[in-house]
Amino acid sequence: MRRFLLQSFLYSLIFLLFVSCKTYKLSDAKPVSNSEKTVENLYFSSQEDYVYKCQMDIYKNHVSGILILKKINDTTHRVVLTSDFGNKLIDFEISENDFKLNYVLPDLDKKIVINFLKNDFQHLLRQKYPVSESFENDNSNIYLSKIDKKSYYLFFNKENKFLKQIVYTKNNKEKIDFTFDAKKHIFADSLNLQHKDFKINIKLFQITETE
Repeated sequence: MRRFLLQSFLYSLIFLLFVSCKTYKLSDAKPVSNSEKTVENLYFSSQEDYVYKCQMDIYKNHVSGILILKKINDTTHRVVLTSDFGNKLIDFEISENDFKLNYVLPDLDKKIVINFLKNDFQHLLRQKYPVSESFENDNSNIYLSKIDKKSYYLFFNKENKFLKQIVYTKNNKEKIDFTFDAKKHIFADSLNLQHKDFKINIKLFQITETE
């Protein structure tokens, strides 16, 4: 059964890579003068363990497990995904420029799967963003960051200053939407990661919380 689900996942990724995504336009927002030169995603900046219940929906296939994130130095995180029964599925170390695979379940050891995880987590765990332009709407301060031909729109709640959304775009096309719910600036209680160019949705829900 597990092998069937993994094969379905791979076929679905290949098929859905050909689905086009929409041009991204920032709506109901007005430009403002740059008040910040750099903004940060601090949700994974602590060196404590971040432990989440993980749910992945991949083209009608559902996979669940436990995801552990840990910052092991200034630039690198370790990411471990296990099954609900504690069996390790994948273990890797990742930074903005490097990726080291420590272990992967043989059924998951496919280039397309590894690249998918590498790219998603490099976007998710990026901490610092240089600000190119600034905007605002009724609820958010919005910062556009352009890095190596990639663009990120970061939405910060005006009231509590917490990061609530990152929209990653490439060639003006929306690629991934990261939405956060948090009570602390260094810990996201939940995360919803939604791909726009193929049907992959990852949801993380808090199990343990940093102090």
